[in-house]
Amino acid sequence: MARVDVRKTYKLYIGGAFPRSESGHSYEVTDSKGAFMANAALASRKDARDAVVAARKAFGGWAARTAYNRAQILYRIAEVMEDRRPQFVDAVYRCEGGSTARANKVVDEAIDRLVWYAGWADKIGQVTGSANPVAGPFFNLSTPEPTGVVAVLAPQASSLLGLVSVIAPAITTGNVVVVVSSHQRPLPAVTFAEVLATSDVPGGVVNVLTGDAATVGPWLAAHMDVNAIDLTGVAGDAELARNLEIAAADNLKRVRRAPAAETDWSTEPGLEPMTWLLETKTVWHPIGI
Repeated sequence: MARVDVRKTYKLYIGGAFPRSESGHSYEVTDSKGAFMANAALASRKDARDAVVAARKAFGGWAARTAYNRAQILYRIAEVMEDRRPQFVDAVYRCEGGSTARANKVVDEAIDRLVWYAGWADKIGQVTGSANPVAGPFFNLSTPEPTGVVAVLAPQASSLLGLVSVIAPAITTGNVVVVVSSHQRPLPAVTFAEVLATSDVPGGVVNVLTGDAATVGPWLAAHMDVNAIDLTGVAGDAELARNLEIAAADNLKRVRRAPAAETDWSTEPGLEPMTWLLETKTVWHPIGI
């Protein structure tokens, strides 16, 4: 008797679990040649709210972990990605097109990017903190702290490397993330979510929504419990980016405005993707008492 294929149902990733969309809706995902690949969950406003609740619940524990422990977990993500390398290469090749050599290069760069950020996890505090000179019998120390819940609209074209490049700096510095993946190329993001679920990352630290950034983005931008929003995924839509920035002003979110064109994700990112998500706390103390 012929064996029946086990078809995969692509779901959201919220709070460490893989629920279907609350709306019950899905949409067709096609490959780079227009052929049908899968049905992906179409995230709704309720899904976005659930993801923010899960992220806020996870924030305290994640921020309280030592930087060294966060580095270990980021490195563990890279390890699991390396083990699942063929699956990522296939997903990138089918979603982004090009050649298998290019897909291999993209996966290499995504894994290396995680290792790069893992190396910075216990160093960014020393680079951005300081002991400040004071004219008086006092000293003060400035130390960075994570901002909180970060909404990320992931790049549309770079479905894996771009995704990793916007998630990694946020969690490296102790923040938690709600990310809306590439709309047309969500499968690498869903596969990455499966890696997160088996990489010691606590549930809720990263939440992955598949769907349209133009639909889910306004709810995240206006959500009063979101502390920062990265608009990279709407780089090509200046009007939408402006509207999201206006919505984000209601509770003074930090906003990272998307560049005019897609970023070259293959270049070294520098420190800015991490430092924009840090707040500085300064402690004063008298001398001689």
